[in-house]
Amino acid sequence: MAVKVLILEDNPVARSFLCRVVRESFSDAIVITEAGDLESARRQISLTGGPSGLHGVDPFKLILVDLELPDGNGMELLAELTQYPATKVVTTLYSDDDHLFPALQCGADGYLLKEDRFEVLVEELQKIVRGQPPLSPAIARRLLTHFRSGSRSDGPAPDSGFAPLDFGAPSRPVPIEKPPEHDRLTPRESEVLTYLSKGFTIKEIASLMGIKWFTVNDHIKSIYKKLNVSSRAEAAVLATKQGLV
Repeated sequence: MAVKVLILEDNPVARSFLCRVVRESFSDAIVITEAGDLESARRQISLTGGPSGLHGVDPFKLILVDLELPDGNGMELLAELTQYPATKVVTTLYSDDDHLFPALQCGADGYLLKEDRFEVLVEELQKIVRGQPPLSPAIARRLLTHFRSGSRSDGPAPDSGFAPLDFGAPSRPVPIEKPPEHDRLTPRESEVLTYLSKGFTIKEIASLMGIKWFTVNDHIKSIYKKLNVSSRAEAAVLATKQGLV
């Protein structure tokens, strides 16, 4: 029987890329269902027994979930699927604590960065067969750092954020006063912003950074959101004023 996979990703190019990653990762016959938003994903899941995966219905075995979607956040779906009998893996560009730990607490069994190389994503997905959580190298390092810093504290050890695989941890306490949004750009976003400010096109930036063009596009969307701007000109002016580039 074919293994059923659901890929929730709003970017068609990224969705196609993830389809190739999945097919390369497993030797089984694969049937992939694609969804571009939460509503479509929920509709597909309802056809396989709903959020609980009712007995007698052939459920998805693997679900890849993007976080930022047109009609909400992928964490909403993860929270709904805590009882669903599938391996649920986040596929995103966000490697920060504000996305990582809440996603694990919502029931994610793995966390992959779409900007990783094709072969790295394949290797990580293949860990599912061995019962290991698929984690991008940067995410694995982040978790290790978090655990090590936590082990040096006087308080009790944090609870696991990975429900089925018992791996993960809640986010660290954050300051009461939120830092300005422009201070929260990731290193990759800062690099993209620097190139944008110098007038490079998306394809040129992708070539310079060695990543896919749709990944650059997603970084730009995130930059616009964080800086509260709507164009590269605005982003460049604000970045220069604030000394971000």
